[in-house]
Amino acid sequence: IEIYSLHVDCKVTSRFAHTVITSKIVNQANESQEATFEVELPKTAFIANFSMSIDGEVYPGIIKEKAAAQNEYDSAVSQGQSAGLIKITDRKLEQFHVSVSIAAASKVTFELTYEELLKRQLGKYELLIKVRPKQLVKHFQIDVHIFEPQGIQFLETDSTFMTNELTEALTKVQNETKAHILFKPTLDQQKKNSELEETLLNGDFVVRYDVKREASAGDLQIVNGYFVHYFAPQEMPVFPKNVIFVIDRSGSMTGRKIEQTKDALLKILQDLRQEDNFSFITFNNKVVEWKSSLLPATEENVASAAALVQTLTARGGTDINGALLAAVGMLEKAEGLPEHSVSMIILLTDGQPTSGERNVKVIQENVQKAINGKYALFCLGFGFDVSYKFLEKLALSSGGIARRIYENADAALQLQGFYQEVATPVLMQIEMHYPENSIEGLTNNNFKLFFEGSEIIVSGKISDELDLLPVEIKAQSHRSNLTFKEEANVKEKEQVFQNQRYIFGNFIERLWAYLNIQQLLEKAISAQEEDQKALEAQALDLSLQYSFVTPLTSMVVTKPQQQEELANKPTEAG
Repeated sequence: IEIYSLHVDCKVTSRFAHTVITSKIVNQANESQEATFEVELPKTAFIANFSMSIDGEVYPGIIKEKAAAQNEYDSAVSQGQSAGLIKITDRKLEQFHVSVSIAAASKVTFELTYEELLKRQLGKYELLIKVRPKQLVKHFQIDVHIFEPQGIQFLETDSTFMTNELTEALTKVQNETKAHILFKPTLDQQKKNSELEETLLNGDFVVRYDVKREASAGDLQIVNGYFVHYFAPQEMPVFPKNVIFVIDRSGSMTGRKIEQTKDALLKILQDLRQEDNFSFITFNNKVVEWKSSLLPATEENVASAAALVQTLTARGGTDINGALLAAVGMLEKAEGLPEHSVSMIILLTDGQPTSGERNVKVIQENVQKAINGKYALFCLGFGFDVSYKFLEKLALSSGGIARRIYENADAALQLQGFYQEVATPVLMQIEMHYPENSIEGLTNNNFKLFFEGSEIIVSGKISDELDLLPVEIKAQSHRSNLTFKEEANVKEKEQVFQNQRYIFGNFIERLWAYLNIQQLLEKAISAQEEDQKALEAQALDLSLQYSFVTPLTSMVVTKPQQQEELANKPTEAG
């Protein structure tokens, strides 16, 4: 089985990435064999299309509601076919895998399309392409076109497998608003050495960039009646933080986990700003407060906390409820905190609640009621013994986020990386206003916090008669209440995207659908049961209308001899 051509074609238009992977395979043997198509794609992406053509016959992937697809499939499976085409492989990736039997001397072409909105983190966007052909490929290329009408601030490529020879196969061309990156290694350049037929291409190919930001009210872009509004103000004063670290030291944290947690906490302590206030609560079946109140992050206090961290040992049960309520209590009774400051609780745990209150539903209700919208709760789940669903619900119902920390050698770096993302809050209570009667299907337009280096994105549908789109942004900064205003000329904005070479159809409409689905699914996690059903129904309609494989849909992969397989999108919560 020879892969004679593998092309990764990626167009990024205003942060929205559309990637098509095409693999052409020939069976050189004189008997039929299995041809396999295996692609790793970002978890945040949605597959939008898949097909395979065998000797000119096309077998499409058909996207259906998950339950309906499952029913059809169950009847097919009873005739002995295999399942499970997509699985999570890595903290950032999931793998799509299809095999098909092809006759001697036959050819098959696999084509997979996926889309994602690149998320700005720590001041940059990252486009991740996983390269793993497992053999030398005669025609191999990665072709990336980027068009950012705001202008490209910087652009870099990075790869885990580059050698001097391979660098010669990489070209970058860039002007004010466009960039083209082409990586096209010859067979010789792909080889590990001249004797062996082994490939060097195995790892990550990454493009990182950021855009220029002139307008204080952000940047509005419009195509075919849909708009997207990007807002990421620069150089704002940072709010002082009041942060309580709630650290699990139960028996299951023993060994490498507690050591990595200690490493990360020592580094995070060094990153606290002088105007921040902080404290620690550690818990197993007992909840221990390091001090009875928050302390300013002076050199002395930080050193004293570091000494405590060094002594942490792991044993006993897990009282998550008691620990979180103690943290909220400490923030409630805190005195002398800066008037304009952001209060947050960061929970790190690796297991289920085993002491104190054990019913996760009751814990969620207790914590939500205690926090009552006043503080942000971030939940970090260490490893795979945690109930990620529970942590996600806890965090999302209290204005924070959940993140899984993978039990790898770099777990301490993952913890630090997360802290850096939330370390610099610069705006609070951000409201993005648009003319109500002229916009429909508006995505989330109220945000609790904005962190430096990230970006707020709002999208919606403009009614036909609108010539000017006025926007108003209200927010609190550390020093004052801010209002930004701007008016966009709809016709002028539409002109920007007339250069069709960079556009894949109605890309802002697809961006709007993608963002809407992501937000509806997120809201559903922390919603009450009736609301949950309504939110999921909306997300399902959009998934089917725009043919996205989301956690609510399945792709039925059709094959020769009336065979079918199902591709379901896995979620972090399993």
